[in-house]
Amino acid sequence: MMKSRTAAPVYLLLLMFMIMPSCSGKRQDQVSDEEYDRAREALVEANRILVRKDAERIRAYAERRGWKMQESESGLWYQIYEKGSGRSAQAGRTATLEYKLYLLNGTLCYDSDLTGPKKFLIGRGGVESGLEEGILLLREGDRARFIMPPHLAHGLTGDGNKIPPRAVIVYDVRLVSVE
Repeated sequence: MMKSRTAAPVYLLLLMFMIMPSCSGKRQDQVSDEEYDRAREALVEANRILVRKDAERIRAYAERRGWKMQESESGLWYQIYEKGSGRSAQAGRTATLEYKLYLLNGTLCYDSDLTGPKKFLIGRGGVESGLEEGILLLREGDRARFIMPPHLAHGLTGDGNKIPPRAVIVYDVRLVSVE
């Protein structure tokens, strides 16, 4: 019985010593604005290098296949290789696509022949930002290729299923309809 009465004040005292530093202004783990700016600039530079390397990999991939692709300002590579004659895709409309999605190593990840067409409201998210951007370049019936660097696809984490972290992906699509 005596032990529990003396233990409570000791635990209370330890708790107070742990709480007190967090109540006083700056914590030990906080960084100065200068340190933050240096770290941020290092990360921005590392990102620039990765974006440049991704663009080099995409360019080499397209050249090996003889694809004449264009690059958008965001870094989306695209080629419309068959023209349709239907309505243009527009934000706020529902797009229906047939597609195959590959990794640069040729691995087929997803295929609408197996999963059914992809249907989504353009401009509302829910799909890769590179796919949204690419669809807006198409008309019903168009067939196109989109090569998306990680920042326009599934980013640092992948999709948690078939697309690994920092993967460049290739979409081969046909815009079936715009409603």
